[in-house]
Amino acid sequence: MKKTVGIVGANGYTGSELIRILAFHPYVTLSFLYSRSNSGTRISDLYPDLTTVCDQVLTHQTEEVDVLFLCLPHKESQNWLTQNPVKDETLVIDLGNDFRLDGNFENRNFIYGLPEIHKKQLVGSKSIANPGCFATAIQLALLPLAEKGLLNEVYTTGITGSTGAGQSLQATTHFTWRNDNISAYKTLTHQHVDEILQQLIAYNNKEVNLNFVPWRGDFARGIFTSSTMKTEMKLEEIEQLYQEFYAGEPFVTVSLRAVDLKQVVNTNRCVIQIEKSGNVAVIHSAIDNLLKGASGQAVQNMNIAMGWEENAGLHLKPIAF
Repeated sequence: MKKTVGIVGANGYTGSELIRILAFHPYVTLSFLYSRSNSGTRISDLYPDLTTVCDQVLTHQTEEVDVLFLCLPHKESQNWLTQNPVKDETLVIDLGNDFRLDGNFENRNFIYGLPEIHKKQLVGSKSIANPGCFATAIQLALLPLAEKGLLNEVYTTGITGSTGAGQSLQATTHFTWRNDNISAYKTLTHQHVDEILQQLIAYNNKEVNLNFVPWRGDFARGIFTSSTMKTEMKLEEIEQLYQEFYAGEPFVTVSLRAVDLKQVVNTNRCVIQIEKSGNVAVIHSAIDNLLKGASGQAVQNMNIAMGWEENAGLHLKPIAF
């Protein structure tokens, strides 16, 4: 029998991506799609791409389900769970940032859901905090070096698509502003830095200085990051380290060729490339911010927690052109 799933905040970008994936997932069925602002609206009327995929009507009523995805704005998941108690047996996966730094909430202890390093803890878990999009891309780029205690001072730039800002219209998401334009934002103060450092320092076993400058890109989806640091390791040694670290991981590829966003957009993949000149190395990583950076990784976490194949429902092809 298939497991039942509910999505809270189903009308947003991450919610609609979850619907697209879960509508074809072999082990689940969508029970309810929750939305306060669009209750009574058919989801395919909001997202015509879901026509013939899902025609359910959004509701402000909930049901008991086996798996609950919270796709709410940051800092709203705690309030929602307080006002809408969920049975202990329900697997709750939060795509916001409420539980990434402190996973304790009432009788739940949220596990940080980066599968490549926390797979054992995720098996059987009932509470998962899905990582942020930039946090996912940057951690996957740096964790192999952190495991060897090789991180000290790191300088990272990252560019993200407009969907990373969410569905609500803002001055910097207008087409006329975003098109043919890029800009830096939250320089050295991005909200994902604490989340990234919490994991890197635990692996590195010493302090890491991360200097992160995020950029807004003039494209809809995808994240591309480049992390620069000094190291005496040879390029071949670094590549071997990464190949060994991610051996057997279904969604991380270490590439010897140049990386670009079209290799990952519309997939749950992360592609990493390493370059080196003198004693300076650059680690590039690319993901789809809505999939490996959000909804796809949430489904990956569900699969692990439920004991299913890790890639169930996630056989997605990149958009090459």
